[in-house]
Amino acid sequence: MNTRLSLLVLGGSWLLLHTSLSPGSWLLAGALALLIPWAIRHLQPLPFRPQRPGLIMRLIVHVFIDILRSNLAVARLVLGLEGRPPKVGFIDIPLPLTDPHGLAMLAIIITATPGTVWAGHEPLAPGQTLLHLHVLDLQDEAYWIRTVQQRYAQPLQEIFA
Repeated sequence: MNTRLSLLVLGGSWLLLHTSLSPGSWLLAGALALLIPWAIRHLQPLPFRPQRPGLIMRLIVHVFIDILRSNLAVARLVLGLEGRPPKVGFIDIPLPLTDPHGLAMLAIIITATPGTVWAGHEPLAPGQTLLHLHVLDLQDEAYWIRTVQQRYAQPLQEIFA
């Protein structure tokens, strides 16, 4: 998108959202249209080329199945059908995944799966990341470590290699 069009879209969007054509609204729309592109000019995404389209499709199927299973498990907990309170907890999972695209996809997968929340990550060692995961029903830590490492992180490592 060229610069003039960007300015028009941002300024026009502000005026539409603000629902006012007062001089102050025009002034603020112009200021925002100039300042926002200037402020985000260095936020360019890193170039990448995903590998292994077959693995991408398999990962999508696994994520879809896991989201369905998690929806059912969370519903059972919320409705009290498990007969016990959930064991809420945090777990730290070491990952061999450091690519920003792979980490972003892992964050999306985990956050989209009911009962889990990406609570943060930090560098662990060269080539490793430590994921902080919140789990609604943390009955088996080894299961979560294995699932995240093998079912999600390993394929993402191969896709974004």
